[in-house]
Amino acid sequence: MSGRRGTNLPRMGDYNLRVVLDQIRRSRTGVSRIELSELTGLSAQTITNLVTRLIADRRVVEGARHVSGPGKPRTMLHVRPESGHAIGVHIDPLALTVALVDLSGAVVDRRVQPLPPTAAETVDLIAAEVRHVRESHELEHLHGLGVAAPGPIDLDAGRMVRPPLLAWGDVPLRDLIRSATGLATVLEKDVTAAMAAEIWQRHHTLRGTTLFTYLGYGIGFAFARDGELLTGASGNAGETGHIIVDADGPPCWCGNRGCIGIASSMDYLVEQGGDLGLLEPWDPSLPPWRIEVRMERLAALAADGDARARDLLEVCGRRIAHGIVLVADLLDADRVVVGGANWERMRPYVVPAATEELGRFGTMRDLHAVEVEGTDLGIWVGAVGAASLVLDRALSPHATALLSAAE
Repeated sequence: MSGRRGTNLPRMGDYNLRVVLDQIRRSRTGVSRIELSELTGLSAQTITNLVTRLIADRRVVEGARHVSGPGKPRTMLHVRPESGHAIGVHIDPLALTVALVDLSGAVVDRRVQPLPPTAAETVDLIAAEVRHVRESHELEHLHGLGVAAPGPIDLDAGRMVRPPLLAWGDVPLRDLIRSATGLATVLEKDVTAAMAAEIWQRHHTLRGTTLFTYLGYGIGFAFARDGELLTGASGNAGETGHIIVDADGPPCWCGNRGCIGIASSMDYLVEQGGDLGLLEPWDPSLPPWRIEVRMERLAALAADGDARARDLLEVCGRRIAHGIVLVADLLDADRVVVGGANWERMRPYVVPAATEELGRFGTMRDLHAVEVEGTDLGIWVGAVGAASLVLDRALSPHATALLSAAE
């Protein structure tokens, strides 16, 4: 187990408290005071004082005693999950998803609704869903609300900047939701939030460089190194929709052919299914949720052995795999995690194609393997990630806290 180390300099108590809480949270089986001192570099007395504060605040509890070799048995410390919560919302063209997450990262409640057509109606629905969650649970402390939405996003201003998958234009979404709910609100790109969910849900194992691939109505990428998000100068890293994965692929509005964004999109696959006579003829006025219904039928046809449907999805899987290899090589990633609303349908085609291509063409194949796996969070990954970002900002140690203390 690894993480931030503390400092014995004066006036750093709050930062050190977060360091200790973070280490306790990271341990699934508990951690002793002696181990905390070794992990954080803090003195035994400092650890004792900080743990006493965390127990008094009811954020940490003592568990069973653990015997490991000679000496006094060690009392194991655990996070008290119900001591803090965050609400996460994922705005996706296919649906509005809401999740309540506790301090341990566990999902306490989850809800999904059709996405309204306008931003104003969506804000109203989010406010109603937040009220429902708060009325349904006795929450000791609600740290805030996280919102995951399609990019690009102006993180400083808290606004969506003409997201290509939603015809909303520029929307000051963070302030609108904060005003409607009365909660401190964090706005983040949906794929970045999904990566945050992986960090919080699998914080005890997520090491090295991880690439998250989000397959929903479209496609996106996010990155982390040793459990730290890598988001770029404006927080929009991963906008790779115009990477060319098939020079003979479908035309893109940018003027090129075979961009991964169009070649893997749900509406393109459904349109192709219509052209093949597998589905009804394509109708560009279809709302996203109806497109998803047709996508589900297309995937079912392929699973039942329809050769044309299977060929269509296999070609798409190879294109996605090629994009994954390009980005994984760029990052020198050693793990690829895939999730999103269209992931389970595409899993049988993406995993074998990506595994084969990484093994044959991955630049680093002679130095290290690259694991390809699916998220355990299913369609909830974006909402859980949005809530996880709130908890991370509220509770995890960050260098900015040290800078503020030094001023």
